[in-house]
Order: sequence, then structure tokens, then C-alpha cells
Amino acid sequence: MAKKQRWLNIIQVTDSHLRKEVDGKLLGMNTRESLDAVLELVDSHKEQPDLVLATGDLAQDGSAEAYHCFEKKMSRFKCPVVWFSGNHDDPEVMTSSIRNSEAFVKVKIMGQWKLIFLDSSVRNKVYGELAASELALLKQELEKDQDKHVAICFHHHPVAIDCTWLDTIGLKNADELFAITDQHSHIKLILWGHIHQEYDQVRNGVRMLATPSTCVQFKPLSEDFAVDDLAPGYRWLKLGVDGAIETAVERADHIEFVVDMSSKGY
Repeated sequence: MAKKQRWLNIIQVTDSHLRKEVDGKLLGMNTRESLDAVLELVDSHKEQPDLVLATGDLAQDGSAEAYHCFEKKMSRFKCPVVWFSGNHDDPEVMTSSIRNSEAFVKVKIMGQWKLIFLDSSVRNKVYGELAASELALLKQELEKDQDKHVAICFHHHPVAIDCTWLDTIGLKNADELFAITDQHSHIKLILWGHIHQEYDQVRNGVRMLATPSTCVQFKPLSEDFAVDDLAPGYRWLKLGVDGAIETAVERADHIEFVVDMSSKGY
């Protein structure tokens, strides 16, 4: 009988855009309520994850109140929850506001997988860039533990997604990132948020994934800013001991949300 595959179970939530106000909204949607709906959907599957990734833009206003709220909502999970910044976050407020310093680890080894978490946020800018220190850390970590499968996670998209307005605010130095990653065959996954839509492609043998927001969605293949009518969601991933990746997006489409479809920005 073949040996049963063992999986590392991961949940990704991203771009919750919480505000200090309990009734805070983004483009007409109450972002605390939409996050609650997504987390209830996660709970309904009855399978506790081994790791939860919160991949940036957790707060819209960078407020301590928003991070306190996010941390409280994440306390439902019995596993580690890793956070990092997006362009709307305030990294200093984020790190000083929550009690769990383990949320901000840069590297985590779990079974046959090594996960590397990078900060692509640039203070007071919407686009992303990996600082020299982040690239140095990535290079250093890739040269170690080469028997492990590697997943790299950050906020901004490193590839064009054929969405003109979003592609101007992606990762500015993706060429520097790929100059490093293209040298390592044990990298299996690059995962990000930011684009408020699903993305799933393969580049040089590496799975490239992005995940819907837990609140408002952006319309794919749009030239100018455009909101989509899809429901908030999250991504689950199963990472196999042999490097296999199974994944899908789940959406809270059983609940009706209000969103301002006429908005020209956020």
C-alpha cells in the first residue's frame, strides 16, 4: 500500500483593510464584517491549519485599533499566524501594537518546507520594492537548507497581471528578485496579496499565486481602477512533503455585501 501523503495546511488571508472605527468601510463595504464572514467560512471546514499567513494591508489606516482588532480575530487559530506589511500598513505601529512578537518572523521551517517572509512595503508609497537587506536575507536563506522546498511570501505582485493600473504599483525591482530566485530549483512557490483578485500561473517552474481580499475585489484585466462584484475570500494551500502544491480560493458568497461599484479609487 502506498504511503499516504502528508501535507502542511496553510490558510492565507490578505488585504483586510480594517480601520480604527468598528463601522469602518472600504468602498462601501464594512471590512470587519467581511473579514468575520471569511473567517467563519474558514471555521466551517473544521480543519485546523498548521499556519495562517496574513499578507499585508491588514489595516487601511495603519491604526493600533485596527491591528488590535485583527489580532483578536486571529486568536481563533491554535497555530502560528505570521503577519507582514502592505502599502496601507504602518510597520512601526503594527509591530508595537500586538503582543505576539512571533507574528513577525522572517523564516519558518515546517517539515520539508522552508517559508521566507519578506517586506515589500515602501513607506508612503503604493508600489512595492524589496530593500537590499531583504534581498540579502533571501539570498542567504536560499543558500541554506537546500534539502527543503521553499515558499517565498510578500505583499506586492512581482509579475504583470494584465491589469494596467495595478501593474504600475507592483514590485518595482522584481528583476532583482528573480535574478536570485532563478538560481534555485528548490523554490516551489511565490505567494502575495495586494491585487484583490485570484492569480495562479507558473514561472520557471515556480507556482505564482495571489489571493482575493477579505473585503472588496478588483476587476481583472481592467485598464483603469475598477471594482469587481465577486465576494470576499481566502486561499487554502496544502504543501506536500514531495514539493507538491494543492490550493484553491474559497469565497463567502453566501452573504450579500454592499460595495460602491462606481468608485474611482481607494
